[in-house]
Amino acid sequence: MKKRILPLLLIFALLLSCTAQKEALDISNEEKAVFSSKEEHEVEIKDDETEYEIIIIEPGFYTWLNSIARPEGYYSQSFLENRNAIMVINWNQRVMQPLRYNPNLYEMQINYDQNIDYGYEVNYKLYNYFIYFQRKYNQRLGPFIPRI
Repeated sequence: MKKRILPLLLIFALLLSCTAQKEALDISNEEKAVFSSKEEHEVEIKDDETEYEIIIIEPGFYTWLNSIARPEGYYSQSFLENRNAIMVINWNQRVMQPLRYNPNLYEMQINYDQNIDYGYEVNYKLYNYFIYFQRKYNQRLGPFIPRI
């Protein structure tokens, strides 16, 4: 019985190691070029009806949003709201722990209330900023792999 368990454990361990390797981000050369870009364009995230606004000044994000990110309308607003709520919680926790997480990456808290309808555009751009940020800086703001 012991002789059979050991090979099964080895096979199981091998399968786990292969699965873990698949989780690595697949970043294209085009995306790497955008990440290394020093060009800064301000991306304003706002909704005139609700008067909420976020301004992102991150080198390469404007280009990434307009060339690599999924187009507006690809995701539903409820999908974006749910993902943003998770990522904002993780982001804010990291802001509050500057000794554990790089304070140059996590500078300010994000005031995001899931009970407020910020509109599609705000949620779309915030979600895509989180994806961009995670892919560029190899971070994880939730249980999901940041894919495009």
